[in-house]
Amino acid sequence: MKSNEPYSDEGFSLMGAAFAVHNEMGGGLSEEIYQECLELELGSKSIPFESQVSLPVFYKGEKLEKSYIPDLIAYSEIIVELKAVTKLLTEHEAQLMNYMRITRKPVGYLINFGPTEAVEWKRFIIKEFLTQALI
Repeated sequence: MKSNEPYSDEGFSLMGAAFAVHNEMGGGLSEEIYQECLELELGSKSIPFESQVSLPVFYKGEKLEKSYIPDLIAYSEIIVELKAVTKLLTEHEAQLMNYMRITRKPVGYLINFGPTEAVEWKRFIIKEFLTQALI
């Protein structure tokens, strides 16, 4: 049954890959290890993604030297931020929301591989960007 939520099928596939990584590796390793494992898993499932893309930031039309670098952009539309921490915090959510704002991408996933018992994750939607993405 198809969901009415934007990019829900893609998110389902993305999270399936994340669960596969956690099932294989367990929790508590470094974020870099999970990043590499998830990239391999996404590739094996033919899920399109870009890794560590530098996102320019502008101030009054001027490009800043500093940029944002999300962990992954899946399906060209879903911003993915990975963590390997005891528990997700509001600052992790804010980081993902900033990436979504900068890219004007409507959907983001915050995935935490830190807990040993299960992957902790949250899905975020910025409704004002939905219309642009679905046109």
